[in-house]
Amino acid sequence: MTLPKALAFDVFGTVVDWRTSIARESAGFLSKVGLETADPAAFADAWRAQYIAAMIGMKTSGRDFVPLDVLHREMLEATLRERGVDPAVCDEALLADWNRAWHRLDPWPDAVEGLTRLQARFPVVTLSNGNVALLLAMARRGGLPWDAILGAEVSGFYKPDKRAYLRTAELLAIEPCELCLVAAHHGDLAAARHAGLMTAYVDRPDEYGGAPAPDAHHEQAWEWSSGSLTDLADQLGC
Repeated sequence: MTLPKALAFDVFGTVVDWRTSIARESAGFLSKVGLETADPAAFADAWRAQYIAAMIGMKTSGRDFVPLDVLHREMLEATLRERGVDPAVCDEALLADWNRAWHRLDPWPDAVEGLTRLQARFPVVTLSNGNVALLLAMARRGGLPWDAILGAEVSGFYKPDKRAYLRTAELLAIEPCELCLVAAHHGDLAAARHAGLMTAYVDRPDEYGGAPAPDAHHEQAWEWSSGSLTDLADQLGC
């Protein structure tokens, strides 16, 4: 099989473990807003569950592009309201720090080694809906060796908009068919394939705490399929 000229990575769920990290962070905040008995993992799931609706809303509402940090804050406030907490009466500094929990996500155990090995042969870049400041903070904290931070904020479009994938290839001065998206999400990979990219699936069965992935119905026969980033590095000869 022809190898790609560059690898572009989804980040949330593929490279970093958002659920465990957000649950850990939320455990320290919930009691401060009167939710002492709330389950931090369930809160993390509820916060993240609004993500797909937020992406669809950005595409269909005609709203001007805003960074993911802004959407995460809106999603946090909505999750609090669902639990009877009015964000307007909460401490602003507390909410801002809580929202920055997304900047402090831990990599999966195989992520740094796998990326480092892959980077020895391919340029490795992000193709994430995360904004640049968020991804940069996460990379520095977790030691993620990106060659460039690309994606939604750079392209001006959120995945799964076709333009997010095509703009990334354009910025790398390669054809879409020469760029491979690496992701743990079948829906993301399906959209990338529709845009002409190559695809590599990384299985992350614990992303949703063992629950089924919401986009499993998009599964196809991807060019590569692996159980970890180190496994993918093996398959790509790195």
